[in-house]
Amino acid sequence: MGACAAVLVAGGVLPSGTGFTAAADASAASAAASAHAPTPAALKTIDPAALQSAVESAAKKLMIPGSVVLLRTPQGTFSATTGTTELGKADKPTTSDHFRIASNTKTLTSALINLLAQDGKLRMTDPVSDYVAGVPNGGNITIAELLKMRSGLYNYTNAPELAASLDAEPQKARTPQQMLDIAFRRPPNFAPNASYEYSNTNYALLGLVAEKVGGRPLAEQFRTRLLAPLGLAGTSLPGTSDVNLPAPYSHGYMYGGTSYALVDKPYPADLQAAARSGKLKPVDYTHQNPSYATAAGGAISTAEDMATWIRSLVTGKVLDPAAQKQWLNSLQAEDPAASDGQKYGYGITYQRFGPRAAMYYHGGELPGFNSFIGHDPENDVTLVIWANLTLSPDGKTTANSLLPSVLNQVYAGLSLPTV
Repeated sequence: MGACAAVLVAGGVLPSGTGFTAAADASAASAAASAHAPTPAALKTIDPAALQSAVESAAKKLMIPGSVVLLRTPQGTFSATTGTTELGKADKPTTSDHFRIASNTKTLTSALINLLAQDGKLRMTDPVSDYVAGVPNGGNITIAELLKMRSGLYNYTNAPELAASLDAEPQKARTPQQMLDIAFRRPPNFAPNASYEYSNTNYALLGLVAEKVGGRPLAEQFRTRLLAPLGLAGTSLPGTSDVNLPAPYSHGYMYGGTSYALVDKPYPADLQAAARSGKLKPVDYTHQNPSYATAAGGAISTAEDMATWIRSLVTGKVLDPAAQKQWLNSLQAEDPAASDGQKYGYGITYQRFGPRAAMYYHGGELPGFNSFIGHDPENDVTLVIWANLTLSPDGKTTANSLLPSVLNQVYAGLSLPTV
C-alpha cells in the first residue's frame, strides 16, 4: 500500500523496454509456459552462488535487516536470503516466514471481484453507487474504474491525519468505512476515467463491494474462493483487532514515522545521515494494526505462497477462460505519454523490461515491509522478493531496489542498474 500506496512504487522500478507487447499477446505465451518447455534462450543458467552474492551485496548497501528472494524457473527453484528476521537476533529468514504483503493484497481483492463477475453477481460496468452509498461521483464510477485506479477519488492514505493517528495509536482497530470517510471529505482529483492515479480508496471500496455481493466477510471469501483451492495455508487476512502474525514470522522495520510509507515523502538529510551512521535505529512496526489497509493491503503471506499465487493468477488457474481473457485485456497505460510501456489493469501491472522478457507484477509497501511479486509467462519465471525494512536510509523502496540485481541473474543480455 503506501501501506497501500507504495504498492505501485514497484511499478516505477522496471525499466522501459522496446516493442511493448499487448496483454492479449501474452496469453498465448502463458499457455506455452505452462507446458514446462526447456529453459528458454532468454534465460541464463541460474548460478545459486552468484544469485546469493548479488542479493547480499545489494541488501548490505540498502542496510536491510533481512530479505528473501524466491525464484522459480524451468531450471528449478532457487532462493537467496540475507540477515535476520529480528534485529539483535540471528534468526535467518526463510521462504516460509510470514510477512505483511501490503498492496499485493490488491491482487487477491481484484481476483475475488473478477470471480464474482464470473458468477454473474456483478458487472464491471456497474456503478459503485449500486453497492456503496455516499461515494462522490459514485453513480459515474464503475467497478472496472476502481480496479484500474481510474476513479479520481482521493487516496485516503495521503491524509496527514491518518499517519498521525497511526503513530499515536498504532494498535487501534480501524474500519474501511472510517478510511472512506477520510477520503470523501476531500473532493475527487479528476472525473471518472479521465486519468490514472493510484488510490487505496478504490480497493477499500472494492472490499465492501465484495462483502455485499458475496454475502460473507472478505477474509472468509479470500480463504474459500482463492486460498484454499490453491493450498495457500500460509496466507490470511487478519481480523480487525489482530496485530499478530502467524509463526514463523519476520519483524518489520522503518526509519521515522508512518507517513514516510504512506505518502512516500523523502527522508530529510539529517535522518538519512543518522540512519547510515547507526545513531538512529529503525522503528519496529511489526505489530502496527493493518486494519486501515484491509482489502487494499492488509494480508499476510509467505514467499512460497505468493509465488504459487501470482503464477496461478497469471496462467489462468484462478479464473475461467472468459474471465481470464477479460483480466488480461484490462491493462491500460498509466501515462499514455510515457515511454516506459507500463500498464495497470484489474489489480495488476504489466511491463516489458527487455526484448525477451515481460512480467505481470505488483508490489507492496507499508511500515515495516516492502515486497514484489511477479510472473513472466513467456519464460515461466516467477519471482517473489520481500524485505523487512520499508525504505533504505536514502529513501529507496527496498524490495524494488533488490529487483534489478535479481533480474540481471535471470535474463540473458540484461544489465540493469543496481544499487
